[in-house]
Amino acid sequence: MAHQFFFNPFILDNLPAPATGFDVVQDMSEPRLRMYVTSRGVKTFFVRKRVHGRDKRIIIGNYPDTDIEVARGAVPEILATAMERPRVHRKKITLKKFLDIYLEKRVRRNSVSRDKLERAIKRHLSALGDKYISDITPDDIADTIARIDGRAIAGRMQEFLQSVFKYAIDSGYIKVSPAAELPKIVQNRRVRPLNKSGFHRLLRAIDEEPDQNLRAAFLMLIYGFAPKSQVFSMQWSELDFNHYTWCDRPLSDRAVVLLQDLPQDGRWVFPGRGRGHLTDPRVAWRRVAKAAGIPNLTMDDVNKFLMRQLAWASDKEDFRMNMNALLSDVMA
Repeated sequence: MAHQFFFNPFILDNLPAPATGFDVVQDMSEPRLRMYVTSRGVKTFFVRKRVHGRDKRIIIGNYPDTDIEVARGAVPEILATAMERPRVHRKKITLKKFLDIYLEKRVRRNSVSRDKLERAIKRHLSALGDKYISDITPDDIADTIARIDGRAIAGRMQEFLQSVFKYAIDSGYIKVSPAAELPKIVQNRRVRPLNKSGFHRLLRAIDEEPDQNLRAAFLMLIYGFAPKSQVFSMQWSELDFNHYTWCDRPLSDRAVVLLQDLPQDGRWVFPGRGRGHLTDPRVAWRRVAKAAGIPNLTMDDVNKFLMRQLAWASDKEDFRMNMNALLSDVMA
């Protein structure tokens, strides 16, 4: 049974990711609204409905790109639409045109993520673009996937096509998916390399980073208990040192001390080039990871290492105490 609570930004922002697989949580305000939480920290709103004798799970969108109230409001309409039988389309449509419909109707991503998906479609699926979707065969799909370098990308594009053809069935353009029976691409899952010993070496390597801005940003990846995108785009206006909070989320003691020592002379806590904030200092991070003896360590590995050990608490002060206790433990 899914764990139930009232969905709100503070709780959803700090939901711990499971070690493997995914967890399901349920909204008490709209019990039909649920959320997947994957081991990678991806949070996805969905509804579940038995449609024409089959259990169906309908994705609404990823959080926080999809607002909680928007997801709640979408539930009744989605469930009503799910019960309608698809209208059979007699007119043929090319995959390229259908993908435009799919992206408009089904994909809920921010602009950066959407642009990345569109580039992947153009690069890997262009050979199928001019074919009528009803004429595409399993061999066409298999040949297209086989030409993609890298199992991870090939696997994602195959899953994407399976979702596209499933929507084509629901929309009445085809009756059978040509991608349904393709064997799943076996991928070698990456093992996250960080442990307590490596964590200590990483701290020493960060302390030796000569650039004060980068050194503080890398330490905030540890003290802030947040993904790199949120840490690097932090603004001074979001911080409340009187209540030890950042965007209404608690800050650990080490984070407060670190931030108070930084010069507050601009909009961004960690400024980048020009007028923007720090974005992706991968060259400096590779230098730090190599010095720590963990050359394949990513910035996301640090957040995953800590979040998997952090005990959840609904009370902000209790949650802050858990942050401080965990940092004391792993840094001892």
